[in-house]
Amino acid sequence: MSTYLTILGFNSAIPTVNTSPTSQLLEMEERCFLIDCGEGTQVQLRKAKAKFSKINHIFISHLHGDHCFGLPGLIASFRLLGRDTPLHVYGPKGIKKMLDTIFTITETHRGFEVVYHELDKNYSEKIYEDARVEVYTIPLDHRIYCNGYLFKEKPKDRHLNMKEIAKYDEIETCDYHNIKAGKDFVLSDGYVLKNEVLTLDPSPCVSYAFCSDTKYLESVIPIIKNVTVLYHESTFLHDLKEMADYTGHSTALEAATIAQKAEVGKLILGHFSNRYGDLTVFTDEARTIFTNSFLPKALESVKI
Repeated sequence: MSTYLTILGFNSAIPTVNTSPTSQLLEMEERCFLIDCGEGTQVQLRKAKAKFSKINHIFISHLHGDHCFGLPGLIASFRLLGRDTPLHVYGPKGIKKMLDTIFTITETHRGFEVVYHELDKNYSEKIYEDARVEVYTIPLDHRIYCNGYLFKEKPKDRHLNMKEIAKYDEIETCDYHNIKAGKDFVLSDGYVLKNEVLTLDPSPCVSYAFCSDTKYLESVIPIIKNVTVLYHESTFLHDLKEMADYTGHSTALEAATIAQKAEVGKLILGHFSNRYGDLTVFTDEARTIFTNSFLPKALESVKI
């Protein structure tokens, strides 16, 4: 099963006619994870033809409006669409109070359970796990408490080598599960068929790291080491590094440096200041450090 990332919005602060604030949809191992929820997210989800009912986990990096102001409206729409299954919301401490206040004042009745997972740690921690996927926080350095998120596929079962298995009548369909899980097969005469003969290597696991608003921060490097794809904010070019530091942001050069030192497979830049009209200047700068740097394309599904 392939993993796809759809970037719904990637500009900073103020929405424009053609771009939206930060929001992403990650489809990994048949799970749909929404990452940040700036204004207009549900409209972008509609344009992307995403199924609202498949979104059960939402991860909010921090409580600045361009990363979370779309969340109350999205949750309200879930209710109007008849949702009755729980929704898990991960985000900084205070997110429950913010949403509960909005829903109380506006008399918005959800009709389904919202399960809040409030975060306040300054170290990376596992916050989600199931049989196929695990998610970790990536502590960042912004003006307010902020986390990125690391999504990792768990090791997959090996593939059956049907050409080899077909040689042995004793191996039945009911044995396939154990063989895929890595077990040897013992024939009736006691001969042991080694698993590496009966199987082929599993599909490689992929990983995705989302580094939202942050200053240049080398402590993220061991957390995101060797990830398949990294999204890292690059609000400014490096000639405005002083402004980047002051506002708690990174430059394209700094994002590329993180990607290079973490030896990631691919870097996607984002969260651009509206002062820039031609965004190719960001990849021009980043590629001087890390060649495999790219601009996001709204609503394009990228295979990871």
